[in-house]
Amino acid sequence: MSARLEVRGLQIDPALLAAVIGLIAIGAIMVGSASISLADRDMGAPFYFLARHAGAIGLGSAAGLLALVIPLQVWFRLHGLLLLAAMALLASVAIPGLGHTVNGSTRWLDLGPLTLQPSEPARLCLMLYIASYIVRHQQDMARSLLGFLKPVVMIGAACGLLLTEPDFGAAVVLTATGLGLLFVGGARLRDFSLGLAVASVALASLALSSSYRLQRLTGFMDPWADPYASGFQLTQSLIAIGRGDWLGVGLGDSVQKLFYLPEAHTDFVFAVLAEELGLVGATLVIGLFGIVVYKAIALGPRAAAVGLAYQGLVSTGIGLTLGLQAAINIGVNMGLLPTKGLTLPLISYGRTSAVVTMVALALLLRAHHEIREAEQRMPAQSARGRKT
Repeated sequence: MSARLEVRGLQIDPALLAAVIGLIAIGAIMVGSASISLADRDMGAPFYFLARHAGAIGLGSAAGLLALVIPLQVWFRLHGLLLLAAMALLASVAIPGLGHTVNGSTRWLDLGPLTLQPSEPARLCLMLYIASYIVRHQQDMARSLLGFLKPVVMIGAACGLLLTEPDFGAAVVLTATGLGLLFVGGARLRDFSLGLAVASVALASLALSSSYRLQRLTGFMDPWADPYASGFQLTQSLIAIGRGDWLGVGLGDSVQKLFYLPEAHTDFVFAVLAEELGLVGATLVIGLFGIVVYKAIALGPRAAAVGLAYQGLVSTGIGLTLGLQAAINIGVNMGLLPTKGLTLPLISYGRTSAVVTMVALALLLRAHHEIREAEQRMPAQSARGRKT
């Protein structure tokens, strides 16, 4: 097989595309399986959540196709609007009558028949802005602390808005992705180390200062100490994973999803997947995420080699975001991390997350196309140079 596919002029990495399609297919199957009992009991329609998930994937595919044909240079030029849009989205949940509260968190916008979780598109907009800032101010970042601090202040402001919702998990992912991009983009090691230390102390202090987050932290450290209260969600998740063994109990045969495991089709869908498909199925999902993350980050050096720094940073940012979010969600399900409320991209039920993830992956495919085109032009340009 060729190292790429050409679809109406677009050059697409077949391994990346296959991994994405595999995650979408597995996600649809697991959302349907994990939610069927809940949907039947509460909605009177066994495939209620599956239909809504499929609709989000369809909408995300349409938005992704649009993003796929737009040159990334357009997003580079719109950096100011992207920053304003991100901050406006994050602040919008505080507007009375617009913000929608669920389980004590105001993370959604009530738009009549639709609900939107603004932190998802806001984080993508901020990532695109940070990538453009690095390209525009790379010399400032390499020479002075001020050049590094300007985007860090923006990240801090966005995290502050996220923490008022509160959405601690999204703040962690945004901080890690932002600092990671700044480091890859050429920030001085001492500036990066200082930023990382300050961010770590700030996030740790926030986690310890809240009784709610502290309870989650202590519950994660020893869930069996209080298995019917603070440790209930995690113990049920661990039981589900333990039941899966090597090959699982069979698709659709999970017991834990039958009202034992809370959020079985959202935050803890990976536990149901491990129960029904076993270690083999769980390893397959992790492997597919690994392919996507590797392909995304590997585009960075290739982009730098052909002078497309922005495309490389966007690819790296998408890889970092998806990799961190997947690792945190899986870690939570396995009891390695405290509960964060983050979805597993393309696998968990979450319509805003599904749409934004599809758009982000389309941007990644677009970056690959532009980098590949630049690589193909280089030998031709070199040949013309030798002739002259």
